Amino acid sequence: MSLPANTDSDHWVSWSDYHELIERLALIVHESGWKFDKILCLARGGVRVGDVLSRIYDVPLGILATSSYREAAGTVQGTMDIAQYITITRGTLDGKVLLVDDMVDTGMTFGKVRDHLLKQFPAIEELRTAVLWWKGHSKVTPDYYVEKLPTNPWIHQPFEDYDSIRPHQLEAWMRKGKRSQS
Repeated sequence: MSLPANTDSDHWVSWSDYHELIERLALIVHESGWKFDKILCLARGGVRVGDVLSRIYDVPLGILATSSYREAAGTVQGTMDIAQYITITRGTLDGKVLLVDDMVDTGMTFGKVRDHLLKQFPAIEELRTAVLWWKGHSKVTPDYYVEKLPTNPWIHQPFEDYDSIRPHQLEAWMRKGKRSQS
């Protein structure tokens, strides 16, 4: 199944496109020459990105849960919540840290998380940011990004199918072949 055409208001991403974007981001960071000690990804959107980058760079991965898009099936930004704790392998959050998410939209999340991290973890020497998409209306500029989207479209990511499926619907959904069409 092919995806709809991208427009100024909708940006469609297949699984293969999504994985290629992550690989391109890894290359962009590598080509910058910046060496970092740890990756911290923002859950939920940055988890897949952070996982792949952590594997490619062979550095510890930390996860920080944040949430602001809860209303209307995740399409409306609300108040910002930042988890009290970070889950990280090997030690604590210190040294040079690459903060990863799928996108920077308004910049609210990155701005608040950045301030929170620098206050809570004084052993962070340097904090840089990396995303797949940077929307034009963002108040924050990521250090590394793959695509800038000046018209601020809604990004339809391949895993969004799971936002509307529930466990009792899985069998019928899989029988229809929805999973393999993405």
